[in-house]
Amino acid sequence: MTYLERLERETRRLPVAGHQLINQIDRQATPAEIGGKLTHVLADRLRISRSEATRRLNEARDLGARAAMTAGRIGAAHVAVIRGFFDALPCWVDAPTRDAAEADLARWACEQRPETLRKAADRLACYLNPDGNFSDEERARRRGLTLGKQDIDGMSPLRGWLSPEARITLEAALAKLAAPGMCNPADETPTVDGTPGEEAVRRDTRSPAQRNHDALNAALRAMLASGELGRHNGLPVSIVVTTTLTDLESAAGKGLTAGGTLLPMSDVIRLARHAHHYLAIFDKGRALALYHTKRLASPGQRIVLYAKDRGCSAPGCDVAGYHCEVHHVRDWASTRRTDINELTLACGTHHRLLDKGWATRRNPDGDTEWIPPPHLDYGQPRTNGFHHYERPAADEDDP
Repeated sequence: MTYLERLERETRRLPVAGHQLINQIDRQATPAEIGGKLTHVLADRLRISRSEATRRLNEARDLGARAAMTAGRIGAAHVAVIRGFFDALPCWVDAPTRDAAEADLARWACEQRPETLRKAADRLACYLNPDGNFSDEERARRRGLTLGKQDIDGMSPLRGWLSPEARITLEAALAKLAAPGMCNPADETPTVDGTPGEEAVRRDTRSPAQRNHDALNAALRAMLASGELGRHNGLPVSIVVTTTLTDLESAAGKGLTAGGTLLPMSDVIRLARHAHHYLAIFDKGRALALYHTKRLASPGQRIVLYAKDRGCSAPGCDVAGYHCEVHHVRDWASTRRTDINELTLACGTHHRLLDKGWATRRNPDGDTEWIPPPHLDYGQPRTNGFHHYERPAADEDDP
């Protein structure tokens, strides 16, 4: 056990060196010098997730070279408890009190297991804020909604925290649209306005949670159809779906949205009935030839790019097409052409790198290669296969 204790202590000391290096890079280097946002560069160079890179950066900023960390007396689970305590601490708690609380938590962490430390931290939080007083600033800091990853069955989790104002707004909408008999997809013509009839209410067997889901879907669909959301990246805010002629004719397979979501063909066909959506259909991979003399890409070209690139073409980037800008693979000033084959998608972060020494070119396979400046070239992949899950691994760059 003595050897295990020593090993655990040395293992806990390892992140400290990383914190020091991360903080040094954070202070001294610009995004242009390291090739992008620090969290993205850490994720790519260390081959870790971006959420893990963000966690390491935040820990480095918050903790620095704390004595308990450098001595290896507390681990990552202890750190998570302490950081969570301060994240929830009201802003009105003064600096001396915060310092004293940090000292107490650090001392307890050196003596207790993480789950015991969490209980002690909860008691300390109640002592410092016995009335549970939180300002508008605290509530605003906690607000947020996260759309989780799509599961294998196509469903997606939604989690987060609503501000009081957002809650009462949602309550008012659900009171109408989530009432029994309203917005029922099982009805041939769902009731979305007025009051549902007794028969519609009687045959509505949905749970309250299912009615809430269908109400939210109906409200968002009506908002898209209204056209009041304006334009985004050159297109009216709308759903853009791409599929193949074969899948559409056989009513099998899936469509792919510009947000990276897989859509069952039954939903694709249902959406195709609505004029306010875009559906791009391809036959055996045949490219759509669109040419423009203007520098700006046309709406039609953007739809084709959503289908062709699906997202940012920079290596390792998982940003979906909805959140990308159109980039000329070869500088427009030299070609004066805005052909579809001269265009690609790039997220804002990577697009800005092209003014900092990066370059793009089209390879013989028609994929966009991203060429870094010499000081950032460590042999990384030049193309991005993330958005094309159906391609065999041999088609992607070798590691």
